[in-house]
Amino acid sequence: MSLVEPLPTQPAVPWQPFKALTRDDLDRMPDDGHRYELIDGVLLVTPSPSFNHQDIAANLFIHLRQACPPELYVMIAPFDMVLADDTVMIPDLMVARRDAFTKRDLPGAPLLAVEVLSPSTRRFDVMVKFSRLEAAGCPAYWVVDPDTPSLIAWELQDGAYVQVAKVTGDEAAGLTSPFDVTVVPADLIS
Repeated sequence: MSLVEPLPTQPAVPWQPFKALTRDDLDRMPDDGHRYELIDGVLLVTPSPSFNHQDIAANLFIHLRQACPPELYVMIAPFDMVLADDTVMIPDLMVARRDAFTKRDLPGAPLLAVEVLSPSTRRFDVMVKFSRLEAAGCPAYWVVDPDTPSLIAWELQDGAYVQVAKVTGDEAAGLTSPFDVTVVPADLIS
């Protein structure tokens, strides 16, 4: 009789535990309705967005597409933005040069990344993603809060984000990066 009990077997996972993850590991994640992202090798798993989240993202997508110059392209999630082998993010919206996109992803930082805040992602969006996009040199980053509704916009100046707009409800934000557009948060809600 053994005094040492065997350890229970661990469930199989599509990556090696205790190792920073890469794009290859991300490609093995299941297609189960969750959003899988990597930031510096750390896996973020979030549930599908809510109705209000998707409504605002879709309305902002339409608004940006109408103002977008032809050499740029507005992409709506889910679509990968690859900042490094260990950092693959999926902004709710992004704008980049049309010729920068590949069939699979956007390799490198966009000209604009937009996140619509959700209770489960709010801290990541305003802290972790903010910092990672700033470090990657993304020229503009916006967050839209569907609960308020509000918009905060930052632009990269001398390597750091500087807030250029903070509007709520019927207030208008006249933004210039990556192109001229006016956004009224209340107008993004159907």
